[in-house]
Amino acid sequence: MSSSPQGWPAPQQPQPPVPSIPGASQPSANTNGLAITSLITGVVCLVPPLGLILGALALRQIKRKGDRGKGLAVAGMVLSLISTALVAAGLATGSFKEAVDKAREVKEEIASSSSAFSLRTGDCFNQPGGTGSEQEVERVKSVKCDQPHDAEVTGAFQLTGTEYPGVPAIEKLAEERCFKISEEYSLDSWAVPENAVTYYYHPTEESWRQIKDRTVTCAFAAETGKLTGSLRADATTLDADQVAYLKAMNGVDNVLFEEPEEDPEVDFDGNVKWAGTVEKSLGESIAQLKGHTFPGASAQPVADVVKELEKARKHWAKAATAADADTFWEHYEPGYDALPLALGKDARTALKLSTTPPAAPTS
Repeated sequence: MSSSPQGWPAPQQPQPPVPSIPGASQPSANTNGLAITSLITGVVCLVPPLGLILGALALRQIKRKGDRGKGLAVAGMVLSLISTALVAAGLATGSFKEAVDKAREVKEEIASSSSAFSLRTGDCFNQPGGTGSEQEVERVKSVKCDQPHDAEVTGAFQLTGTEYPGVPAIEKLAEERCFKISEEYSLDSWAVPENAVTYYYHPTEESWRQIKDRTVTCAFAAETGKLTGSLRADATTLDADQVAYLKAMNGVDNVLFEEPEEDPEVDFDGNVKWAGTVEKSLGESIAQLKGHTFPGASAQPVADVVKELEKARKHWAKAATAADADTFWEHYEPGYDALPLALGKDARTALKLSTTPPAAPTS
């Protein structure tokens, strides 16, 4: 009969016992299998007491069957006895527990270290050296968001093209796209701490060429200190009323942020055009707030916000049609006064949103 494909001999058919030939020597006794197993168990310390048990069973079989291996069984029992004593001593002194804890720490350290290329939306992580300066990074340490951390991923986008666009071009695009991505990730700008800044990873020329890296990863990062707690505030964490209010109000904040750098005396046309954009944005925000039915205690505070927006809108409409800089200023200041930093605080309280307005910008 041929051997099996794995190379092991094929099983043989049982043969009838062959009677011994008078005067011929008898075959030597077999080595007891339990004795061998007892020795192996004692050597490798798999389960220290197991070697004692197997050794005792082996001695009984050896005595009954006449097998060889008594020395092996005794050696296995001795080694298992020593292993059992060492483990018992380790448990008593705590050194065994310390070794296990240390091994667990090393395992967790390795598990939490991951490639910077594997970061996903919502991940919180620490970066070697922190996030206060620009540097090339290959590995980061993932942490739970309720623990102090350097940054939190808000999203990502892909670069296009075959040629590396260069760092300045990538940075310009990343600053614009990551700002919008982070804003969508955290609709409640009031809840974003002052030390959190928009941050991003972008491909280097080497990673672009060698591993076809095209991903720009956006994040909130701690400019100083650490971040604690997730900054995510979108449809996955907020209810429909909170989302409706924040999206309506964020439109106004965004357009105010685009104010021209030069005063109307220097850039009159730019300021008038911007005032028209503000007036349009206010109209859209008013329509969004009126178009959503806010429940219970939030209905009246939101209605009060609408009144303030309508008041401000009238001034911005006049600023957008001003004939000169003096007329522009006449409506610019009351238009801004109708949109204070704390506008909507009562509505936010009713909607259970952050109620601490952002700090006033410093000149």
